Amino acid sequence: MKKFLCFCSALMIAVIFPAVSFGASLWDDRANWFADARPGRVGDIVTVLVDERTDASDESEMELKKNAELSVTQGTGILSFIRGLTLGSENNTKGNGSIERTHSATTTLACLVTEVLPNGNLVIEGTRDVRTSDEVLQLMLAGVVRPQDVNSDNQISSRLIANAEISVKGRGIISRTQKPGVITQILQTVF
Repeated sequence: MKKFLCFCSALMIAVIFPAVSFGASLWDDRANWFADARPGRVGDIVTVLVDERTDASDESEMELKKNAELSVTQGTGILSFIRGLTLGSENNTKGNGSIERTHSATTTLACLVTEVLPNGNLVIEGTRDVRTSDEVLQLMLAGVVRPQDVNSDNQISSRLIANAEISVKGRGIISRTQKPGVITQILQTVF
């Protein structure tokens, strides 16, 4: 009988003074116990392994020849004293030019997912500034990746990025010395 009274008392207290509780589930729908986590939402981070190398070579050759000749054999009118006058002109121009460029960039860059496209592909963007001795190098990367191309360490090679835009810009002492002066720029524009 004592047990019954304790049970009824506990039931009445629960009915009279209901406990307010906010329960949160421990279950996470995003967790997948059988597959690696892949980026798929705006704000996710993708690590890009940048390993780019470009080799470009341009060669040009130009040859220009001009000939002009004028001859007068008989003078006429008041210029009859000018006989046998011959004028001639010849221009020869040759030019050769070649340019070779080699660029390489190797680094690791963490990029943010900025947009998820309707087909599930991810638009990513990222920047990194590296400062060394009064020189700042800024690496910027943007492009589109497929989530299935991202490996289990959440990394992707820069070669697998579609519409990739990779730029390296420098600011500082070295960049200023490599830029031609104002007078040189004017002369290059005119000539």
